[in-house]
Amino acid sequence: METKLAQIGIKNDSTGATTSPIYTATAYEHEKLGASTGYDYTRTKNPTRSHFEEAFAELENGASSFATSSGMAAIQLVCTLFKPGDEVLVSFDLYGGTFRMFDFYEKQYNVKFKYVDFADIDAVKEKLNDNTRAFFIEPVTNPSMIEVPLHSLYEIAQSSGILTILDNTFLTPFYYTPLSDGADVVLHSATKYIGGHNDVLAGVVTVKDEQLAETLSAYHNMIGATLSPFDSYLLLRGLKTLHVRMERATENAKVLAEHFTADEAIDEVLYAGRTGMLSLRLKQEYSAASVLENIRVCTFAESLGGTETFITFPFTQTHADMPDEEKVKRGIDEKLLRLSVGIENVDDIKADLTQALNKAKRG
Repeated sequence: METKLAQIGIKNDSTGATTSPIYTATAYEHEKLGASTGYDYTRTKNPTRSHFEEAFAELENGASSFATSSGMAAIQLVCTLFKPGDEVLVSFDLYGGTFRMFDFYEKQYNVKFKYVDFADIDAVKEKLNDNTRAFFIEPVTNPSMIEVPLHSLYEIAQSSGILTILDNTFLTPFYYTPLSDGADVVLHSATKYIGGHNDVLAGVVTVKDEQLAETLSAYHNMIGATLSPFDSYLLLRGLKTLHVRMERATENAKVLAEHFTADEAIDEVLYAGRTGMLSLRLKQEYSAASVLENIRVCTFAESLGGTETFITFPFTQTHADMPDEEKVKRGIDEKLLRLSVGIENVDDIKADLTQALNKAKRG
């Protein structure tokens, strides 16, 4: 994996260029009627985007990947597989934007999304019926960092003819390749760890079944939310250091999780043990607003997966459109902070959080 990542895109160009060129052309010449180079119009297929999609499909052990204009566009592309009356079982704890998208599809298109704790196999089986079309799972949930046991779910899905769809944004192909284990569809907000530098908006969907790939290819082209050539290049560039960034972010997150478990300001540390994502729940006498106002090394921002440590306030940011009663059910309250731990010196991150927490105790 490390070698594939470091050398990604090197051998794809006929010129021998060691970095994938950016093909900005929107149209491609035909020699004669019925003849094509394989590229006709850039929404349908672009050489730079193809370089990324082919490389990513190989990393995922999939048949095809589809690069989209954002992570939400990737989720929307997957939603095109559902029709009115279909039911989808969904991770109870998940990204607020996904909840918003599913709420829209339920109201506008009568696709039913039922939220379930995927760790409770009996609860999953109870919700199955003839209309169940798919499982939509975050293997490490956002923002509670609950790691979902997947193998039993794959078995249930395969025996019932149900698609298993994973949002693998937090883990990336470096830590987990769901298609190798039994998943049918895996998607990422590639804005995050795949790009890795907080400078590109992108998504990607990968499938292992050729027929499903043909269906999604048609929808991808029809909808037109395809990734630009320059952004495709940025993802290829980001992938070259994915393994190095993931290892360092994880190493830092483990140190912080252990350290702040014993901190008097912290009620609970939520960490799955993999990736650079963790959440901290403050004790009642500490102010999240004060922490966010006093950080100096970390950054108060609404994203994740970059080289910098970002702190997000899910209650009013990532989960803002989720009704308050739904947030409360999931433990998303005004004491919860989500950290995307970066690759800085971990002592600098630790010291910054400590000084901010020390200023955050209410008098």
